[in-house]
Amino acid sequence: MRTFRPSTALRSLGLIAILAVAVFPVYWMINTALSADSELFNTGQDLYPHIERVGEIPEFLSGIPIGRWLWNSAVIALGTTVLSLLIAVHAAYALSRYRFFGKGIAGVLLFTTQMMPQALILVPLFALFSTLGLLNNLGGLVLANTAFVMPVGVFILKGAIDGVPFEIEEAARVDGASRFGILSLVVLPLIGPSVAAAAVICFFDGWNEFMFANVFIRDQALWPASIGLSSFIGQFYTPINGVMIAALAFALPAVVFFLLMQRRIVSGLTAGSVKG
Repeated sequence: MRTFRPSTALRSLGLIAILAVAVFPVYWMINTALSADSELFNTGQDLYPHIERVGEIPEFLSGIPIGRWLWNSAVIALGTTVLSLLIAVHAAYALSRYRFFGKGIAGVLLFTTQMMPQALILVPLFALFSTLGLLNNLGGLVLANTAFVMPVGVFILKGAIDGVPFEIEEAARVDGASRFGILSLVVLPLIGPSVAAAAVICFFDGWNEFMFANVFIRDQALWPASIGLSSFIGQFYTPINGVMIAALAFALPAVVFFLLMQRRIVSGLTAGSVKG
């Protein structure tokens, strides 16, 4: 028979309260999406969502290329993630394992990129992309976001590689493994959780892209979802319920990606914790 513990009950109530605070904004977004304009601007919203209005959502989205916008955001986010990790892994391994002239300067330069506001280089970057033909191009947005988020991945992965014992690499080298083989087959599996954490940061940086896209993209078919959402804002009227519907569609893929990567992070942290 279990005994009642006040501390356990208080802990449970605290967790429930924190969960309610975290979930309430999402609930209110759903409630707003299912509310009529008359409720939003006149009588006020009810505390419960009108489920019967769910059937109106497809009709609202039918005239909006939300699928195209989400696809563009996915291309930018995945491209930024893959390119950033590809560069960051090799750069982090070089900074962690090699000794070369200018190593400290390279680390400082990578760090200084995080102190530079994106708006500061917007004009020169526009001129550069115009010369290279990267304006109105999703590839240009991938390169711009990679330049800013890749150093973060380098520092995350360097710290993880620093924790990998040299003896493991030496054993692989004795067995005839090349440097690339050691990195890809030995080091990367050991720092899987850090790679997943860096991937999450890179993905969200690309998924939330707004500033560069707002300046570099002119074709509406190439808009990411963030620019598409901002286009709902009108001079005299903004469909708040429609904005919430599109915002939920914009947030869902990012939440799914985070949940998938969270499982990877947890599995990597618990791997090897129990010896058989």
